[in-house]
Amino acid sequence: MKFKLNKIGVLTSGGDSPGMNAAIRSVVRTCAFHQIECIGIYRGYEGMIEGDFRPLNARSVNYIINKGGTFLKSARSNEFRTKAGRKKAYNNLTKEGVEALVLIGGDGTFNGGMVFNKEFNFPVIGIPGTIDNDISGTNFTLGFDTALNTVVDAIDKIRDTASSHKRLFFVEVMGRDVGHIALNAGVGSGAEEILVPEEDLGLDRLLISLKKE
Repeated sequence: MKFKLNKIGVLTSGGDSPGMNAAIRSVVRTCAFHQIECIGIYRGYEGMIEGDFRPLNARSVNYIINKGGTFLKSARSNEFRTKAGRKKAYNNLTKEGVEALVLIGGDGTFNGGMVFNKEFNFPVIGIPGTIDNDISGTNFTLGFDTALNTVVDAIDKIRDTASSHKRLFFVEVMGRDVGHIALNAGVGSGAEEILVPEEDLGLDRLLISLKKE
């Protein structure tokens, strides 16, 4: 027997990344096509705890696909890390009649969703959205390609100054505990050396390599 969902909630959580609005739009319009009610949960898990819910329809997501950030806003929630906070969020969802969640975010968002699913047997699905590209099971997360191209573009501009003054520039990029942005941007921009968290090559080896240039 098939289980028919009547109402779902969608939220964005953690750091924002390019493409989140496109993902929200896709979720909302898919719900509209299948005649499923869609509730936007503002400010991530924090909004879920506070009951900051608003109905969304196809018109609600007009003109957001080309905008950065997230239409639903985002926040990090310390209260959701507690069982009492998650219980409050669950009570708000059931009171609203929400039967499943779509989470758009990164590693922290997904971990929170897994805990919530196990505690309350609540259906949860995740759309990986993080510039760090640190979610397993997908080659490229939402926002990674944009972040990569932004870094390469910035390095191209920095190279002009470096060449003019015969200087060496160190460029630090985001990525938290993974070096996907650093590695790919370094290769794409022709960096002399690339340092990533996954492999500590040591300062001595770096200095020897740079002295050869």
